This record gives sequence, structure tokens and C-alpha cells, in this order.
Amino acid sequence: MRGNEADERADREATADGPGDDGPDGESVSFSRRGVRAGFLTTIPIAFGVAGYGIAFGVLADQVGLSAAEAALMSATVIAGASQIVAVELWAEPIPVATILLATAAINLRYSLMGAALQPWFGQLSAKQAYGSLFLMADENWALTMRDLRSGSGRGAFLLGSGIAVWTFWVGSTVLGTLAGGAIGDPASYGIDFVLAAVFVALAVELWEGAATLVPWGVALGTALVTAHLVPGQWYILVGGFAAAAIEVARHD
Repeated sequence: MRGNEADERADREATADGPGDDGPDGESVSFSRRGVRAGFLTTIPIAFGVAGYGIAFGVLADQVGLSAAEAALMSATVIAGASQIVAVELWAEPIPVATILLATAAINLRYSLMGAALQPWFGQLSAKQAYGSLFLMADENWALTMRDLRSGSGRGAFLLGSGIAVWTFWVGSTVLGTLAGGAIGDPASYGIDFVLAAVFVALAVELWEGAATLVPWGVALGTALVTAHLVPGQWYILVGGFAAAAIEVARHD
């Protein structure tokens, strides 16, 4: 009971000290240990799926000659599976730095859209709280955080807690995949490469909001497919995301 009372008091204090306006529908946003714990525990099942993808990345990193320490450092600081896999697939001697930077920047630009979606709630948090949480933002925990905040929980620390779960499983599985790379061989032969797709299908179900959701999803899918056919590389991710965002702005305006 004392622990719960302390958490509730921390919630009230964090809300009182918040620098911004109320979030959507006027709810206040707090930043407390309770929010961190809720985010961490909620994300653990999804983090197991992330770990499967991390093993696949570790195997690929081992195949291009990265050590377990180097692969782990990359995962610990980048925390972006798709761009990391593209980076190791482009790995060569000498390292094509400009090509890798351009490709990973194109893939990761989607995070600007994801961060913008959190602004109505994160505008209330301090810069340290907001940017510290955003550093640990990945696709999976962003989706869970959006669901939690839209429910009216007001738990601004949910992203941080969920990010800690994703980060822990991602880095740990990267090391495991690197060390076991020689024994595993091709991750696709075990279906490990499909793990991330399965995780996103599960997240999509959680984010479903009725028939209206089909419009941006359909636009994103169609645009991405056309772009992937016409433009080489990973630009279809960014173009599909921007197309969906544009159609939603047009609909709401």
C-alpha cells in the first residue's frame, strides 16, 4: 500500500510540475515510476518477438565480421532493427559510409512522424523526460504507448518503461545471435526473419479503430507497394508513411 501511495503521490507531483498544456480531451499527463513499470511489464510479450528479430540481426552481423561487442554496441545506440539490418547488408570493405547513412536516414525518417504523434501528450513533459523516452522509442513500443495514452491513462513514462523492455531484449538477443551465428546459419531457414512481420500484425490488431482505420492503412500499403516497385532501396517505408499522414490531414481538415 505504501508503494502505491508513493506512486500516486509521484503522479500528482509530476502532473503539477508539467511544463505544458493538457493532452487530448484535457487529460493531464504524469511521469512516474508507476508509468515506467506499466510500460515495461506490458511490453515484455512483444519484446520476445523483438528478440527473435534481434537474433536474426546478430547472425547477419556475425556473417559480415562484426564481433559480439561491436554488434551489441550498435544495437544499444541505434535501436532500429530495419536500418541496422540494411546497414550490415551494405557492409563492405571499404565501408560505404555515405550509402549506409543515406539508406538508414531514409528508413528512420518515419520516427519523425511517430514522435509528432506523441506531441499532444509529451508537450507536458520536461525536455529530459520527453527526449530521454524518445531515445528508446521503437515501432513496437510506440504503438503500445499510443494505445495506452489514447486510453486516457496519462502515463507519460509508459514509453520509457516499454523502451527499456525493448532495449534489453534487443541488445541481449543481438549478442546471442552473434555468438550463435555459425551454428544457426541462415535465419530464414528457421522462419526467424518472419518474426518482426508477425509482431507488427499483432500490433495492428491492437491499433484497429474501426473501418476508418482502413483508409490510412490502405493508402500506406498501396503507396509503399508502388514505390517499392518503382524506386530501389527502402524509400517505400518513408513514402508510404507520408502518404498515410497526408491523407489523414486532408480528411481531418
